Amino acid sequence: MGSSINLSLTDELRSFVDRNSGNGTDYATPSEFLRDVLREKKRRIEAAEFRSAIIEGYRDLAAGRFVQFDGDLKAALTEAKQKERDGWK
Repeated sequence: MGSSINLSLTDELRSFVDRNSGNGTDYATPSEFLRDVLREKKRRIEAAEFRSAIIEGYRDLAAGRFVQFDGDLKAALTEAKQKERDGWK
């Protein structure tokens, strides 16, 4: 079990939580609803970071900052480090 947290909500936010938890909703309790909201926010942040990494990889490829991988990871890393030191020339 995780730790608990207490937080103060504005009346508007409390109403929003109340409307989305309890009888007739997908969430039995406000805590369940808020945990799901936080998990979704975490997934969105992780997805944005992943998209940024992919875009950075495409930019590196377009700029010629890559090494050919032939199955030897150690050799590829060594080559990449050398090319980085040499300014990818």
